[in-house]
Amino acid sequence: MNEVKIPKRITTALVNSFAAGVVPRIGLEHVAVGRKYEVESILRELDNVADGGAAFKLITGRYGSGKSFLLQMIRNYAMDRGFVVADADLSPERRLTGSKGQGLGTYRELMTNLSTRTRPDGGALESMLQKWISTLQQQVMEENNVSADDPSIGIEVQRRIHSVTSEMEGWVHGFDFAKVLSAYWQGIRLGEDTLKQSALRWLRGEYPTRTEARRELNVGVIIDDDGWYDYMKLWAEFAARIGYQGLLLFVDEGVNLYKISNSVSRQSNYEKLLTIFNDTMQGKAGHLGVFVGGTPQFVEDPRRGLYSYEALRSRLSESRFGSSGTKNFAGPVIRLEMLSHEEILLMLQKLRDIHSQHHKYQSTLEQHQLVAFMQIAVSRMGAEELLTPREVVRDFVDLLNTLHFNEELSFDELLGQLATAPTNSHGGGYGADPDVVPNSSSNQRATSSGTAPQPSAPKDEVDDFLAEFDL
Repeated sequence: MNEVKIPKRITTALVNSFAAGVVPRIGLEHVAVGRKYEVESILRELDNVADGGAAFKLITGRYGSGKSFLLQMIRNYAMDRGFVVADADLSPERRLTGSKGQGLGTYRELMTNLSTRTRPDGGALESMLQKWISTLQQQVMEENNVSADDPSIGIEVQRRIHSVTSEMEGWVHGFDFAKVLSAYWQGIRLGEDTLKQSALRWLRGEYPTRTEARRELNVGVIIDDDGWYDYMKLWAEFAARIGYQGLLLFVDEGVNLYKISNSVSRQSNYEKLLTIFNDTMQGKAGHLGVFVGGTPQFVEDPRRGLYSYEALRSRLSESRFGSSGTKNFAGPVIRLEMLSHEEILLMLQKLRDIHSQHHKYQSTLEQHQLVAFMQIAVSRMGAEELLTPREVVRDFVDLLNTLHFNEELSFDELLGQLATAPTNSHGGGYGADPDVVPNSSSNQRATSSGTAPQPSAPKDEVDDFLAEFDL
């Protein structure tokens, strides 16, 4: 079999991340399966953003269903195509708004993780500004046929910087944003590193008081909890004006808003989300895409979820046509179904090859053995409702690691242990999700009879098992 040679750095990230049950930051294209229509829908939104529009997508699915995987994959795709991206996981310290600066905490996290194709791991703020100014300097030198030490360069670069920032001064906070960008250039031109660093501090939202910002930058406002989103709209416009396709924000773990116990605080966060939704849908933002990940309960719970806020419920709920079992990926909500058994099996094949390439050994696991592993997985108690790719992949990588480092053990032995175990080693059934109650009335596949199959099913049984998969 001709395997694609994957760099060691990427195989390390894939193997280690999947073994720990987390989504790797790189290399996802080597293991991605399914999600064709979901990905196509999001890519259409990226085209809209690149053309000057805005996008909002709420991606929902149970724990382990692949929300974070999909968001990360789109993030990597977008960077390769010239977008600036930023991601943040919401938490008790990072929300959309809060009385203790939680909204500003989210802004700071997004700016810390600001990434571009040349800086994919975050911290791209200064490199973006330096690249912009360097490009302007190079343009002036070529157009005016002058050397790098010509004093006229600084004046012309200043003029071009002003031409970019002046168009943004009509936006909310645009004047101060433009003023700080000019201060950054002055710090470079005059060799004043303190001024340059002060400008970066302001842009990252690190000034605690207006007094300090006024003293060091002569700017009367700072980025705070109430206005941080307005600055994200400015960043999106600025990114487009200096040569990028736009700005994409990936905000995961939306369930942390659902978990806010204080109803007033929770509603304030939902109101902020409504503002973001309206801006992107009504054309009040440009070159900006916002993608939020959360569980179905976070969205649909009428008591504490987004549906408890009537303005959001009316915008996010499915129409009469969408609720009849049809699929519509053009709306603001993408509901992730669980991967099919065939798709999970294909992912296991890819992981087997990546694991053997990473550890430099020849894998002896055959197709019927992978099917036997899947038989065990889908026949566990509750697997019909709770089976998730995260749990299957984590157990499979753990099995591969155990086989590799314990040569005296066989695949059949390890699979037999998995078959007889009452629950998986991570607690509960496969993909245990505290927000999901199994539906006892759902149709059961023949493989979910509750009786664990024997390891390494004979090859004549493999086709029968595959035939039971949903096609």
